[in-house]
Amino acid sequence: MASLKLNNVVKDFGSTRVIHGVDLDVAHGEFVVFVGPSGCGKSTLLRIIAGLEDATSGDILIDGERVNARNAAERGLAMVFQSYALYPHMSVSQNLSFGLENARMPRAEIEARVKRAAGMLQIEHLLARKPRQLSGGQRQRVAIGRAITREPKIFLFDEPLSNLDAELRVQMRLELSKLHAEIGNTMIYVTHDQVEAMTMADKIVVLRAGKVEQVGTPLELYNEPASKFVAGFIGSPRMNFVSGRVEGLSAGEAAVAIAGAATVRLRTALALQHGETVSVGVRPEHLRLGGEGDWPIEVDVVEQLGGVSYVHGHLPSGEPLVVAEPGQSPLKPGQSLRAAAGDALHLFKIDEAETRPAPH
Repeated sequence: MASLKLNNVVKDFGSTRVIHGVDLDVAHGEFVVFVGPSGCGKSTLLRIIAGLEDATSGDILIDGERVNARNAAERGLAMVFQSYALYPHMSVSQNLSFGLENARMPRAEIEARVKRAAGMLQIEHLLARKPRQLSGGQRQRVAIGRAITREPKIFLFDEPLSNLDAELRVQMRLELSKLHAEIGNTMIYVTHDQVEAMTMADKIVVLRAGKVEQVGTPLELYNEPASKFVAGFIGSPRMNFVSGRVEGLSAGEAAVAIAGAATVRLRTALALQHGETVSVGVRPEHLRLGGEGDWPIEVDVVEQLGGVSYVHGHLPSGEPLVVAEPGQSPLKPGQSLRAAAGDALHLFKIDEAETRPAPH
């Protein structure tokens, strides 16, 4: 078990900066998830921690000791890759023990570690098989087992479940969470899947274009997103955003007129101007259909999932709105009704990135 600290870590590839001064503290035994869209720098940051990439500047400290000059093998970390990276000509047992044999560990200790890892991951019956004889989930267990046998200070996971089917991903998420509870090691996990982040993490680091957008517990990010980007990334289905115009300002509160709907009042600490265009956010699960709601909606599509229905519609302004209805909905496309949001509204300034052309 170990702590990790990043101080103003920067990474340049040639003239292109991909990591912009990241600061981060990871405590002993924490399960920290880096999450963000493709290309945001999360895997690059993990590789810098592992020693597979050099930081252009900044410090990486493990248990308070600067390790920038140490190579990957000297940092006491173990990494699990998306591709499993197993040796195809070796048995499962040999894959688990290979790194320990290279370190010239006594045979009795190697056998004890392999047995322990195999037992934890329930792969004892697979020890004699070759990787080609295993399913994707079994291969991933072997890759995790190989990391366990090294007894690292910190486990690093680089999108380890992305090659698995949906049902198996759910199962492996649960197993990884139980594994963390059992061994208690510090774990850093990279994913683009916010559901994985929400269900597994003690702490989530949301990355965007090589910068940390917000750090917090899953529920902190869900309940109090610091930006429109975080609000749209955390939560499934994603938060609805509709444009509004600031019509009034008072101490800690703004009155915002939503086109084709009512004027809503929101508490906010944002520095706003009268007449400014803003985004109002509301999660699909916080909207309720029927009655005298402030949001008129025309139904476009209803997705029936059995236990929940996702009603996709639009406001009179044409802006889309998704409502999560418990149970099975009788609504049909073309129906008009009203939605109520209550107090579960968020206010955001228009994101500058939305007005910039996409990079080529």
